[in-house]
Amino acid sequence: MILRRRSGGATTPEQAPEQAGPPPTPGSGIDPGAGDGAPPHFAEGPADVLLQRLELTVRRRLDGLLQGDHLGLVPGSGTEAGDSRTYHPGDDVRRMDWPVTARTQVPHVRETIADRELETWAVVDLSASLDFGTANCTKRDLAIAGLAAVSHLTVRGGNRLGAVVTTGERVDRYPATAGRLAADRLLRAVVATPRAAGGRRGDLAAALESLRRPPRRRGLVVVVSDFLGSDAQGAPDWERPLRGLRARHELLAIEVVDPRELELPDVGLLTVVDPETGQTLEVPTGDAGFRARFAEGAAAQRRAIAAALRRAGAGHLQLRTDRDWLMDVVRFVADRRRAGSGGASR
Repeated sequence: MILRRRSGGATTPEQAPEQAGPPPTPGSGIDPGAGDGAPPHFAEGPADVLLQRLELTVRRRLDGLLQGDHLGLVPGSGTEAGDSRTYHPGDDVRRMDWPVTARTQVPHVRETIADRELETWAVVDLSASLDFGTANCTKRDLAIAGLAAVSHLTVRGGNRLGAVVTTGERVDRYPATAGRLAADRLLRAVVATPRAAGGRRGDLAAALESLRRPPRRRGLVVVVSDFLGSDAQGAPDWERPLRGLRARHELLAIEVVDPRELELPDVGLLTVVDPETGQTLEVPTGDAGFRARFAEGAAAQRRAIAAALRRAGAGHLQLRTDRDWLMDVVRFVADRRRAGSGGASR
């Protein structure tokens, strides 16, 4: 076992290659990750083939959610006024149509029509801390899979998709364009993004700030990251620019997590390596008290991330490398559809 320490205080172990088992052979007909809910391992084969398999998987699992009148991945109430209807328990009282209610003496709510053309911007964090995984895949593979799901759910009916990809060493910008072919080209470009070398932290805050200035057309901003960056005081350095984006855009945060970032196994003395700074540390995982303190600290860190995203007004979708990521997406989309349609939300 090899242990790596993450920026922001998280410390996680990585399974050694000899313990992970032989990887699928490219071109062998074996679909990497098939059957366990894992996305493809993009380092193991041609990007075009793996992206095509991923698209088929996403369509098979998600198309059932997109039948009828839908508003996208993060449904909202829309901006264009529609018809009024009678109030039903569970409707949002902020949508009450008071003039009609006063005239008819029956409570009414005003329905709204969603904008037909949605501009979606994805901010994808591919810094060195994403090149890590101890379960079904690496966090980088999971981040790309999350971007593919966003692409499939939003690029329809003339909607446009653009991206800002940051690795800490470089920032790549892809303009928002319409069409499935353009979205496929964007995904291939993201898969081909060179891996970040160690010794430099990712800068998610700067990537988010690039979407604020100059201001973009109102739409949806999706942020895919592990959200481990912090400032000198330990507070999330990405929270302020994210809150700034909330003034013009709907926000969705896709947090990618590995189970070893939440708890440590009892495997003796391990060497901790921070992939973004190169700092090393010896960790006594055989100490039960140490493992308990680590789990408590990791849980507190995740709660702080969730609280910061909540303060920023972002929807929060967590994807884990040890779970069926598409089922998590399906549950999230179903919950947001139910909440956006006026039903009771959690």
